[in-house]
Amino acid sequence: MTNCGFITYLFLLRDYILDSNVHGVHVYDTEQVNVLCFHLDYQLKHFLLSNSMYMFYTLVLLLLWFTTTLTFHGFHGAKPEERKLGHKFVVDIDAWMDLATAGKIGHLSNTVSYTTIYNIVKEVLEGSPHNLLESVAQKIAITTLTNHKETFVVRVKVEKPHVAVQGPVDYLGIEIHKRRSNLPG
Repeated sequence: MTNCGFITYLFLLRDYILDSNVHGVHVYDTEQVNVLCFHLDYQLKHFLLSNSMYMFYTLVLLLLWFTTTLTFHGFHGAKPEERKLGHKFVVDIDAWMDLATAGKIGHLSNTVSYTTIYNIVKEVLEGSPHNLLESVAQKIAITTLTNHKETFVVRVKVEKPHVAVQGPVDYLGIEIHKRRSNLPG
């Protein structure tokens, strides 16, 4: 695993543990979650410091989080009634890129505007129907990476709050992580 891959893995693992605990996907003891996340933060910090101070400072300015809760009405789903009536979808998206120049200069042209990310999500969710949430998330991720060359990793989480299942659920959904290096061509 490359240094960048290891770093990304640590961040994603930490976020997964925190997120899944908050949303009840897995029930961990709160103290265990705090201890594990502390150890992951500690390992990440020491890994970066031992490899180079420059790498540490670059990474600090490298993460751009678009963790938002974007809500749209769309017509996605495998069932005919989903495609006819539509329903609510909730999307969270994170994008990783180098923010050193944007942080130094302070110009919008040196980063990706959250408005453009919002418009990508809106276009996909309110656009042509997809049978699966997986293809909705893939379309958002690929469009983001294709349209914004400075972005090298995206995380897209698509939730369906109102699903036809027997039993109480807050939502069902999927989450994908897509790297620029995994794009075709």
